[in-house]
Amino acid sequence: MHSERTAAAPVDVVADTAKVAGPGDILALVTSTSPWSTAAVAGVALAARWGSNLTGCFVDPSTRMLRDADGDPTVLGLLMAPRIDDADAHAAFGELARHLGVHEATWAVSSAGVAQTLRHVGAWHDLAVIERDIVDASGLLDILGEAILGSQLPCLILPPHWSGEPSFEHVVIGCNGSIESIRAIHAALPFLQMAKQVTLIDGDVRSAHDADGRLPHFDPFIYLLRHHVTARPRYIRASSDLAGDILLKEARNAQVDLLVMGAYGHSPMRERVFGGATRRVLEEAHIPVLMQH
Repeated sequence: MHSERTAAAPVDVVADTAKVAGPGDILALVTSTSPWSTAAVAGVALAARWGSNLTGCFVDPSTRMLRDADGDPTVLGLLMAPRIDDADAHAAFGELARHLGVHEATWAVSSAGVAQTLRHVGAWHDLAVIERDIVDASGLLDILGEAILGSQLPCLILPPHWSGEPSFEHVVIGCNGSIESIRAIHAALPFLQMAKQVTLIDGDVRSAHDADGRLPHFDPFIYLLRHHVTARPRYIRASSDLAGDILLKEARNAQVDLLVMGAYGHSPMRERVFGGATRRVLEEAHIPVLMQH
C-alpha cells in the first residue's frame, strides 16, 4: 500500500534572469549515422540550446554488450559488425551540428563496451545522452545499469522509437531523499528552469544518519525554489516497486515530457533481484528519463 497527498502550489517555473548554466560538455552515444540515431539528434539539439560543446561517440555494435571483465570482441562479431567510415561520419556529424547551431562538435569511435566507454569518455563531460536500446533487453540492467552506475554521470535515457523534441516542458521529479535522487535533481536544474511545469513526487525516507540530526536535511521543494523553480509537490509513502509504478503512471497521465530520478537506491544486484523503481522505470518508461547515481 501507499499513501499520498498533494500540496497546492503554483506549477509554473518562476520567471527570473538568474539561471543555472547548462552542461558545458554533452556526450551523445551514437548508434546509427544514416539516419542519425535519436541520441545524436537530441544531443545536437541540447548542445545548441545551451551553447554546449558536443561529442558524438559511435560505439561499435560488436562491442556494446561487453562488460569490463570481458575480453576483446569475437572475430565473428567483428566480421559481422557494420563498418563505419570514420572520416565521412566525422564530417557529416560536424555538418549536422553546425547546421543546428552547435559551434564545437567532436566525433569519436569506441570499440569498447558501453559501460567502459561511458566511464572513460564521460569523465570529461557533464551530461550523456543514451538510447535505452543501445543494448539488448537482456543487458538493460547489467550493461546499461553498470554504465550509469560506473560513470556517475547524469544520463538522459531515451526510450525506443522516441522521436520527440527535447523541449521538456513538463517535468516530473521522483525524490526519495537518497543521495542519488538529490544528485539527479541538482543535475536536472537546467532542464527544470526551461520547463513550463514541474511536479515533485516526494517519497523521502530519511536514512538513520539523517534522522538522528547528524546531517543537514535536504528539502527538494525549498532547494528548487532557491533556483527559481516552483514545483507542484506530491507526497507519497510507498515501496520501491510501487514508487516506480507511481512515477510511470504520473508520466502517462499528465503528458509529461521528462522524468528525473536517481539511479539505484540500493546496490545494483539488489535491484536486479528484487526489482525496484530504477528497474521498473528503465524497462517501461515511454519518455526520456534523466538519471544519476
